[in-house]
Amino acid sequence: MELPVVVRQALGETAGEVSLRDVSQARNDQLLRMVLLSDEQGNLQAVCRQDDLLDINALNQQLGRDLQVMKRRDQVRAQERAGLAELPALPSLTGWPSVVDERVDSLQAVALSLGAQNLAMVMPAADFRALTANAERAAFAVVPETIGVNLDRPERDRDQLHSAIKKFTGLRIQQRLEDTLELPPLPETAQRIIHLRVNPNAVMGDLVDIVESDPSLAAQVVSWASSSFYAAAGQVKSVHDAVSRVLGFDLVMNLAMGLALGRALKQPQDHPEGYVDYWQQAIWQAQSAGILASMMPRTERPAFGLAYLAGLLHNFGYLVLAQVFPPHFTLVCRSLEVNPGMDSSVTEHYLLGITREQIAAELMQNWGMPDEVTLAIRYQKNPGYDGPHSVYGKLLWLGRQLLATRGVAIGAGEEVSPAFYASLGLDKTRVEEQFDELVNNKASIMAMAGMMTS
Repeated sequence: MELPVVVRQALGETAGEVSLRDVSQARNDQLLRMVLLSDEQGNLQAVCRQDDLLDINALNQQLGRDLQVMKRRDQVRAQERAGLAELPALPSLTGWPSVVDERVDSLQAVALSLGAQNLAMVMPAADFRALTANAERAAFAVVPETIGVNLDRPERDRDQLHSAIKKFTGLRIQQRLEDTLELPPLPETAQRIIHLRVNPNAVMGDLVDIVESDPSLAAQVVSWASSSFYAAAGQVKSVHDAVSRVLGFDLVMNLAMGLALGRALKQPQDHPEGYVDYWQQAIWQAQSAGILASMMPRTERPAFGLAYLAGLLHNFGYLVLAQVFPPHFTLVCRSLEVNPGMDSSVTEHYLLGITREQIAAELMQNWGMPDEVTLAIRYQKNPGYDGPHSVYGKLLWLGRQLLATRGVAIGAGEEVSPAFYASLGLDKTRVEEQFDELVNNKASIMAMAGMMTS
């Protein structure tokens, strides 16, 4: 395949030194990416190594600006003007001012992804420096390996929580966690459901009474059961009807729990562009976890309701971060926007010293939530975890990868090995088919998420 004409023109005399190869054959530490930014002063392009974290706060401080990721519609216009589906890291394609991270200049060669057919063009770094001679140089990227995200040691979570709060508030932590963080107590509805869960004599009427005691919750459960996703025969007229005829005891219990906890904290006004909102993520992951759990061998299958609840609450830490670190939550949002290929745990640990998964799991433990749910939230980013109830975290991790590869904007995805499917007793082909069907039913998922906020 030949270079696109517009790219050849941008390369000028250096085009003859460029070699085309499959992206998989290019060295990761030589691949570059270009992030389109803007503020009131105008547009700017930032170039760094693909796997490095772009520290947007550091860049703004050095340049004295308030840059954010460019609106998606403006990025699309820039691509259309260049006649490319994806802009390689060639600043001259747009002509906008540019800044290049200092680490790029230390490379011997660079690789620029073309997007088309997974190709990359590789050139001597000296040629790239000549092409970007007019760009500013600055140190604004961080090597992820130096951040040290804590995926494996939950005993350190409390220390990291305290350290993070001291970092941003100057407080010495001597109180209980929930008092220090000024988090609300476990909602009454959730408390009653937890007690119901551990009561061996609980009956459907007990659950109906709890749900009906909260008119807003009752209306949402009925709306949920009436949605096209469940295609209930006839009209759903009551909570009893929703439980007995459509959703079932287990699903309603966990749905009510998720709703009660989700409403305990306010939805943040800020939001990282390019990601689906909180409740959409919750529904996608809940449905995913439920599908995967039901497809596992019967003898190894986890409890469907707990898997569903873990999915529903998997991103609860997002709400907690917004409340615990309000002045800094915006930094997290902006960093997620300019580092879409990087997991949120890396960004959060770098900026705050703690991740949403750590802080949410700590809170769930304090609230007395089931261990299956607490550990699933804590280890959902660590597919190698093999401790107690590890299957729940693995289902969340797998669901995230399957959704991400199908274009659901819930964060960066990773490749899933055949061995991982085998470890869960899952048939990869059948799982892929089920998730294709799930994503094709996107309109119903969106409608269900909309019910959670009404």
